[in-house]
Amino acid sequence: MSSSGGTHQSDLIATDIIAYLKEHESKDLLRLLTCGSVDDGKSTLIGRLLYDSKLLYEDQLAAVAKDSASHGHAGEQVDLALLMDGLKAEREQGITIDVAYRYFSTSKRKFIIADTPGHEQYTRNMVTGASTCDLAIILIDARKALLPQTRRHSSIAALLGIGQVVVAINKMDLCGWSQEVFDTISAAYQSEIANQVGITDPLFIPMSALNGDNVVDRSAAMDWYHGPTLMEHLEHVELRPQRDVEQLRFPVQLVVRPDLDFRGYAGTIASGIVRPGDLVEVVPSGVSTTVERIVTFDGDLAEAGPGRSVILTLADEVDASRGDVIVHQGAVLARGHAVQANIVWMAEDEVTPGRSFLMMHNNRYSNATIESIEHRIDITTLERVPAENLVLNDIALCTLHADRELLFDGYEENRTTGSFILVDRLTNATVAAGMLLPSIDAWDATPNRRLTGRSSSIDTDERQRRLNQVGATVFLTGLTAAGKTTIARALERTLFDAGWTTVRLDGENMRLGISRDLGFSAQERSENARRTAEIARLLNDQGIIAICALAAPKSNVRERARELIGRDRFIEVFVDTPLEVCRARDQEGLYEAADRGDIPQFPGVSATYDRPTDADLTLDTVERDTAACVEQIVALLRQRAILRG
Repeated sequence: MSSSGGTHQSDLIATDIIAYLKEHESKDLLRLLTCGSVDDGKSTLIGRLLYDSKLLYEDQLAAVAKDSASHGHAGEQVDLALLMDGLKAEREQGITIDVAYRYFSTSKRKFIIADTPGHEQYTRNMVTGASTCDLAIILIDARKALLPQTRRHSSIAALLGIGQVVVAINKMDLCGWSQEVFDTISAAYQSEIANQVGITDPLFIPMSALNGDNVVDRSAAMDWYHGPTLMEHLEHVELRPQRDVEQLRFPVQLVVRPDLDFRGYAGTIASGIVRPGDLVEVVPSGVSTTVERIVTFDGDLAEAGPGRSVILTLADEVDASRGDVIVHQGAVLARGHAVQANIVWMAEDEVTPGRSFLMMHNNRYSNATIESIEHRIDITTLERVPAENLVLNDIALCTLHADRELLFDGYEENRTTGSFILVDRLTNATVAAGMLLPSIDAWDATPNRRLTGRSSSIDTDERQRRLNQVGATVFLTGLTAAGKTTIARALERTLFDAGWTTVRLDGENMRLGISRDLGFSAQERSENARRTAEIARLLNDQGIIAICALAAPKSNVRERARELIGRDRFIEVFVDTPLEVCRARDQEGLYEAADRGDIPQFPGVSATYDRPTDADLTLDTVERDTAACVEQIVALLRQRAILRG
């Protein structure tokens, strides 16, 4: 082993190998990665970490010293970055292209460290390296401060749920070891990045990876810094649990039938503990049974936990196949065809809504379509901005629809059941990695199988004959201040005065009551529309005409409402008022607030509004007054025989 620096290797390895192996087996494992922009010193940092900890063999050092003469970038010093830059192209260019992994161990802990690429072209490799990590070291060149890749990698680390972040402000030797430089960069990162993307309590360490300052040994040149060195922090940081040991999630990968007497289900436990005798349920079939055995190559187990690959045998013959999930009886797993997910686009070709891919999730492929792009992250400002397409390395929130029902958890709850990849059908290349949000909405939710609908003794036809009308929904959609509520109120008064029975469901009133828990994200707007449509359907079943007035800016959401209520009794009315007219009519200052960024995802400003292309009726509120618009709606209702007599 190298003799440089203080040792972090256990002395038992030389005196009692058996005791060393037992000690080694009991250590916990920290998975970490280094990331940042090109030339911030990621590979050098890892090399220095290993070198100063006496974790390199003499032949490794000799090989690096030899390569430093021809490929090194550290002047007269040994270029420790070459320990990680294994590809020939990397050594020639002095950059990291692929993800390089290094395993090492100290007396306190075991480590797997991933050196990920800094170049923007290889961001997808960084996503791969970060997907299994517990801690991220984000390097910043003290001379350059915050760069676009700093923001991009920080955003990805936050999206991937990496609980611990170290911000290593490197190359302090080239800035005169200035505390002012360190404090300025630290404050800027906290306010401009950490607070924006949701990184909590990052640790800032000033260092010089090339010289070893504050990597393993404390720096004499920066006596103003009183925090831990990088190695001290890595050895003692308390890891937040990444895997749930309570909620069992066992995605079935393979049904094993070697002979007529054995039937087992192979896979890797994503979360939870399973034991023989446990009552479990197979989702989506809902069949309950008992775990009989936990089979492995080395014999049966008394219990198995997260990350363990096993074969489960069950007490009963059940319908379970690849992609199904075995959970503890009574556990709740989100289900649906429509999902929302943060995705990182990894392909050179841009993507637009409507494009279809293969989605790999829970060991099974589905056909999946990107229905809409809710927003993407502007890497310069980290703000959410509307987007019509995605290009290489974009990070965005998207709505997707799969032809098979997905069984999932939110990514923050479970990294395995909450993640997926998108695969191009023609090239078979992975084009995106996705992190699922908790159930997007309840449009596709399956009611509890134990519930049974209770029908009324009075059917809809009887009610409609009594009321002399047909239950239907007038659904007014348009931009804020387009005139939807004004028209809805006037229509309600006109129909009531003429003797018809109506109920008005205004979007703002809904938010003051049944939807008071909702905000204004695309997901929450969708849920508000669903709740409104559910109430409208109940009213229609009673023979009552429902008048709904809400923005519902997404065409797919309005289409869902039409399907829910029934196409024959859903009348979509587009209040087609130009944006500039809406702005002029806005007496509450909502558009000005949206312009300032006070109201995020505001249709027409910071979010898109999908203009209806096949509305049942389009109203021009510039050329026609409210009374004329109401006359048009009433005429359509009579034409559709909704108003009788």
